[in-house]
Amino acid sequence: MKKLKITKKNGLSFVDFDEMEKRALKRPSFKKEYDALELEYQVIRALIKKRLEKKMSQRELAKISKMHQSAIARLESGKASPTLSVVFRLLAELGAKVSIH
Repeated sequence: MKKLKITKKNGLSFVDFDEMEKRALKRPSFKKEYDALELEYQVIRALIKKRLEKKMSQRELAKISKMHQSAIARLESGKASPTLSVVFRLLAELGAKVSIH
């Protein structure tokens, strides 16, 4: 397999994320885990998109949903896995309709 191209800038080394992801997805074990997280990432992206459409900050969403801003940040970064009830509450506060297919 061809080596990943490494780019150096300001003393730091970088690899192309898209190329790294493309290679990783060729491994069946990685692809299985990646696919398992897709629904979670779709929900997070929808939540962020709706919040931004409403021109609302994380702090504002946290205030109306009676949560801490840091909890919203963890959720949006994927570092926390909230319950469906929390996600539905946040989406309702943003005026979003939820449908699961």
